[in-house]
Amino acid sequence: MFSGKMNPLMLLVLVLISYYNLPETVRSSPACTFPAIINFGDSNSDTGGFSATFGPTPAPNGETFFRMPAGRFSDGRLIIDFIAERFGLPFLSSYLDSLGANYSHGVNFASVSSTMIDQNISLSQGGYSPFYLTIQVMQFSQFIPRSQLFAKRGWFFNSTMPRKEYFNQALYTIDIGQNDLTAGLLAGKTSDEFIPQTIEVFSGEVKRIYNMGGRYFWIHNTGPLGCLAYVLVGQNNTTAGELDAAGCAVIYNKAAQEFNVKLNETLVKMRKELPHAVITYVDIYSAKYSLFLEPAKYGFKDPLRVCCGHGGGKYNFDFNVKCRSSPAVNGNGTKALSAKACRQPSKKLVWDGVHFTDAANKVVFNLISTGKFSHPPRPLEMACKHQQKEQHINFDD
Repeated sequence: MFSGKMNPLMLLVLVLISYYNLPETVRSSPACTFPAIINFGDSNSDTGGFSATFGPTPAPNGETFFRMPAGRFSDGRLIIDFIAERFGLPFLSSYLDSLGANYSHGVNFASVSSTMIDQNISLSQGGYSPFYLTIQVMQFSQFIPRSQLFAKRGWFFNSTMPRKEYFNQALYTIDIGQNDLTAGLLAGKTSDEFIPQTIEVFSGEVKRIYNMGGRYFWIHNTGPLGCLAYVLVGQNNTTAGELDAAGCAVIYNKAAQEFNVKLNETLVKMRKELPHAVITYVDIYSAKYSLFLEPAKYGFKDPLRVCCGHGGGKYNFDFNVKCRSSPAVNGNGTKALSAKACRQPSKKLVWDGVHFTDAANKVVFNLISTGKFSHPPRPLEMACKHQQKEQHINFDD
């Protein structure tokens, strides 16, 4: 044991000697280098699937970052875009987009209004996407052999398809579940009536991805949907019930929390069942809720008030008025009301009553990428690393 005061330079030398005497795995753990990202989800991560299938997203969507509609229901980037940027990869092309798609560094199967389980209510009936999670994984199972078949043609095809080994090396991101909760609660069901079935389906699909070669999973839980105007206002301007300190609907956020607990418990079990997988549970709920609870801390104002909305008031949202610069035409030939973007989207959390702004998505990404909101507490750059036991060195001894 050292006694008395120590020369600062000597102390630094001793620290460095102790550091370099540690095992390599403890001393340094290089960041992961994912050559591709493969994403599954709903509108929170859809980069053009819905747009390519059911019609383009209208302006002012995309105006802040892309300067034009870009298949995203936001004024700019989504969290999945920031993830791609972090690894120096291009934004993901949608599997459903047949024009200008580049799959060399990943593919996106997400689609607006997607759910984990088939809700049996079509979009034309005001329901949900036909591309629910099981279909997305089925599409992935076809994408693997078909992409390699096209790659063998050489020239242009080879440059736009992922290498075979990428399917084992890619980061698999999943952000889905919000629409399942909305569907269940709007149908008058209790959490116990639909959450277990939803989680069971989710677990099965992740295992299918694993069996097809997926190893590194970055899985978002579901956010605080009780803070979004489409829930707070409702389809018929109905009350959302009790509100919490942030002004969010308690019953919806409680359901989201219950869902997230079950999801985390399931992933804990799956780590034992899938020994070669590295599964990171990302608490997107807490990250997003912190913005509603303390908006000024992150540079936002009026967190519940929609940017591209209509009607003014507390939420500036009307369920029947869509976010678009040019009025749509009704079936009888008359022009429908439309909602235009606010002057400062960078000061708003919610873009259109359902989705977040570019600015909010960026803040949320910065929060979750640190690992502070993950279980285990694994930063995004370490999403390929199994959790190491912490080792503490006491330099006083």
